[in-house]
Parts: sequence; structure tokens; C-alpha cells
Amino acid sequence: MRYNAIFAALIAATLLAGCNQSSNKESADGGGKKLVIGATMLSMQNEFIVNVSDAMEAKAKEMGVELITVDAERSALKQVEQVESFIGQGVDAIIMNPCEVEASSPAIKLAMDAKIPIINVNSETSAKPTAFVGSDDTESARIAMRYIAEKLGGKGNVLMMHGFMGQAAQIRRDNGAKEILKANPGLKLLAEQTGEWDRAKGMSLTENWIQSYGDKINAIFAQNDEMGMGAVKALEAAGLKGKVLVVSVDAIPDALQAVKKGTLDATVFQNAKEQGGKAIETAVKAAKKEAFEKDVLIPFQLVTKENVGNFLK
Repeated sequence: MRYNAIFAALIAATLLAGCNQSSNKESADGGGKKLVIGATMLSMQNEFIVNVSDAMEAKAKEMGVELITVDAERSALKQVEQVESFIGQGVDAIIMNPCEVEASSPAIKLAMDAKIPIINVNSETSAKPTAFVGSDDTESARIAMRYIAEKLGGKGNVLMMHGFMGQAAQIRRDNGAKEILKANPGLKLLAEQTGEWDRAKGMSLTENWIQSYGDKINAIFAQNDEMGMGAVKALEAAGLKGKVLVVSVDAIPDALQAVKKGTLDATVFQNAKEQGGKAIETAVKAAKKEAFEKDVLIPFQLVTKENVGNFLK
């Protein structure tokens, strides 16, 4: 009886091991193989980019995809090297949040030559990727500058704070803002300079402008919220808040709270969650050779004190 019991236990263990091997094999080969996506992001010091990255992570988890995210630290050269590394690792798809329009472009060719789909998220390159997921940055600046023109009654002195020079968002937001300035000859562009998407640099730049132009300043258009929040801080310290209109882009949580309080006049909502989620969805479809949209454009929305409640979590 003892030997019979041992024999039965051995048979059960063998059957169980066979079942486990079979289920493991099915998850690996039977359509259950985990796709691996490599993502290189402009800068994980930028709150909006972090929001896009978080949305990508959440969507990848939901879809059962492995996501490897690296920080390019604003270096296009580093970004190209990161894409080379992903190709060497044999990832199924690459998502790139480009540092620069031109300097990040070689990464597109590298991925294409390796026959790995590459999706640009949030920003563009001159080289055409497999797909683009983002928003029309020209329109965001048109929305912001139209709001400034309306609030100033079409007359006044405006300062413009640029993002990282040579990046698609900076180029397009510059174009959109200047299009509206041209249509409103009563608005004068007093000065323009880069704050490199950075809050501390935005604050320092505004302090310099206050010294140079003082009460001649009627409005500041910051190409992102980080710089806009820096401008607000400098204006508050100089006792000029309420006298100078400040409008920026992205609608990060800090900016939404500032709009609610009235310290930031307006921001333009850019949907980080949609951009991140759609980038993963598009990458997965491209990797599986399924049909996908080559251009996924997510609209911008103006956020003021009147409608900020709709955007606050």
C-alpha cells in the first residue's frame, strides 16, 4: 500500500509538471509572447513628459506589454545611442519622445533599417517615423496668443519664453504665436528668449525682463507651464502679479491649481494621458503588423478660471 501511494504521488507530480510546461509554452508561443517596447524620453525632469511616461507605463501594464523606459536627458546624441541599444536588444517596437527635430532624426533611420517600428510621441523629427502620436503644437500657441490678444484688447507689449531651441514644440509654438501677433499689429513682441522648458530658468528670465522693461510688460506667453510658473513666481516677487497677463501650455497639476487661484491667467490643456496611451496602442499594433493610424492628433483646450474645474482631478 505504501509503494502504491508513492507511485500515485509520482504520477500526479509528473502530470502537474506536464501541465505547467504546457501552460508556460502557451504563454510564450501561443500568441501569449510578451511584446517588448523600448521608450526614450526627452527629459524625466519635465513634469509633462513624466505624465506621458506614466500613461505609457499604465497602458503597457494594461495590455500585458513589457516597457523599458530610458531618459535621454535632453541630449539628441544620447537618444540616438539609446535607440541603437534598443535595436541591439531586439525590442519589438520603439517609442521616441524626440529631443530635437534634426539631431534625433538619425534614430528613425536606424530603427527603420532594422525593420523595427518607431513611433514618435508628443514631438516630431524631420525624418518620418512609422507613426506620430501627439498634438498640433502650432494650434496650442494660436489658442494662447488669441487669449492674450482678446484680454489686452489687441494692444500691448508681449514677451515670449521659448522652450528648448530646435525641438518641434518650440518651433511650432513660435510659429503659431507669431501668426497671431502678425494678425494683431497692436501687439508688440518686446523680447523673446529660451527658458529651455525649465521653471527656474523661466523665473530667472522673467526677473531679467522685469529689470529691462518694468511696467512696459503687459503679457508673457510661456511655451510651457514649467516656465509659466517660473514667470508667475518672479512677477509675484516684484509685486507685478495681476498687472501682467501670463499664459502657458500643458495644464500640468501645478498650473491648474495656479489658474484656480488666479495667479496664472490661463493654460492650454495638452492630454498627456491620451498621448501616452495611444503611443503604446500604436506601437503594439505596428509590432503585430495590425492596421494603425499613422498620425494620431489629440486636440488642445484652453483652460481659464471659468472652466478649470473640468480639468482638476
